Order: sequence, then structure tokens, then C-alpha cells
Amino acid sequence: MKMSRRHLALTHVILIIFAIWSVFPVFWTLVTSFKPESQIFSTQIKVIDQPTLQNYIDLLTRGDFVQWAINSLFVSLVTTVFAVFLAATCAYAISRFRFRGRSASLYLFLVAQMFPAVILLIPLFAIFTNLKLIDTPWALVLSYATFAIPFCILMLKGFFDTIPYELEEAGRVDGLGPFGTFWRIVIPLSVPGLAVTAFFAFITAWNEFLFARSFLTSEEAFTLPVGMATFIDPFNQPWGLLTAGSVLITIPVMIFFFVAQRFLISGMTTGGVKG
Repeated sequence: MKMSRRHLALTHVILIIFAIWSVFPVFWTLVTSFKPESQIFSTQIKVIDQPTLQNYIDLLTRGDFVQWAINSLFVSLVTTVFAVFLAATCAYAISRFRFRGRSASLYLFLVAQMFPAVILLIPLFAIFTNLKLIDTPWALVLSYATFAIPFCILMLKGFFDTIPYELEEAGRVDGLGPFGTFWRIVIPLSVPGLAVTAFFAFITAWNEFLFARSFLTSEEAFTLPVGMATFIDPFNQPWGLLTAGSVLITIPVMIFFFVAQRFLISGMTTGGVKG
């Protein structure tokens, strides 16, 4: 009994240490964003001596930051809707219909997740150049959807497998067609799974830097990660602006998470039961 208690106490101590290790950078970023420039570079360790909102005011009064936020929000939302819609229809077809190549398609979607994004950078750049999509948000939407859709299909396919087929048969008895059963029966029952895939697609688009830096050339077309990178100077780091921007960038993700959190856990666990 004593050994089990010691083991439990040691486990708690280790978890607390890792929690502090993980949360401290986020906490210090938040604290630094409220510090004046003079205190940021002070050798004295203080949490917040003279809190100020000047860093946020300076950041938001820059018209380019607001434009970058609009660009990021547009790209992320369009990517999310596009990826979830295509993934849901494809996953439903794989889950419910039997056709040649069905199993092979699942392996192809799995293999697609194994390649790093940088491998597709040059081919996508050449394609978007020919399509005249460089320096447009649609290049990013198509790129992000390329990586989000395979994961979303695998996730939703496992979720659709858990929905009893008898419910769809009952809908067809009532006169619903294939699309009607999908839209009126399967989709409402799949909200947790859709929330998980939508959250993944949104995060993928919101945080991505490599493709945005490669496909966007004009400053007014930048997304937030690329725009924030322009603040970095080899000789003068505006840590106040950088930390304030980092805090603001996390707000949409936090809002998305808190709105969808009641669906996330059930969607992640249910979608991973059957594959």
C-alpha cells in the first residue's frame, strides 16, 4: 500500500513538473505582452510591475495586422468548410458502399499523411503558377485541404461505421433518398465527429507557415504567421509586439475549442473505435 501511494505521489510530481514546463512559456508570453519595452529587457525578474496595453494598441493600430487577421480567418474558414464537406461525402461512401478499390483507397489516404509538406511545395508552386493562383488565398485553401482531407476522411469513416445502418433503412422506408438519409440522419448524428475534423482543419490552416510564406508575395495578402514573421529584425526584436500578436493569434483557436469542446472528446474516441 505504501509503495502504491509513493508511486502515485511520484506520478503526480512528475505530471506537475511537465505541466509547469509546458505552461510556463505560454504564461511568460502573456505576461510579457503587458510589459512596457523598458521592463521586457530588464535584468530584474518581475511578473508585471507596470502593466500596459500599449503593445496591443500599437499592434492593432497597424492596418496590416488587422488585414492579416482577416486573411487568416478567411483562409481557415473556407478550408474548414471545403475539407469537411469533401471528407464527409467521401467517408460516407467508403463506410456504406462496397466497390472495387475501397480498401486500397483507405491505405492511400493513410500513405498521404506520411509525406512531409515540403515534398509537395515545388509541385504545388508550379501548378498554382500555371493557374495564376500565386499570391491569392485560394492557393492556400487548396494546399491546406490537400493535407486536411485525408485525415478527415479516416476520422469520419470510423465515426460513420458506428452509426447503425438500420436508421438509414428506416429513413428510406419513409421516402428519403441516399442524399436525404445522409443529410437528415447521418449528419445530425455525426456532429461530434464533424467537430473534431473541423477543429483539425481549422488549426491546420490557421497555424501554417511554409506554404503561406512560399505562395504569398504581397504584404497585404499575408496571413498572420507570415505577417508576424516580418516583425523579426536581426538587430532589433520587438518582443512587445511579437508577444501581443502571439496572444491575439490564439484567441480564435480558443474560441473554436470552447465552442466545440463538448463534441471533441466523444468525437475523437468514437471515431477511433472502428476503422
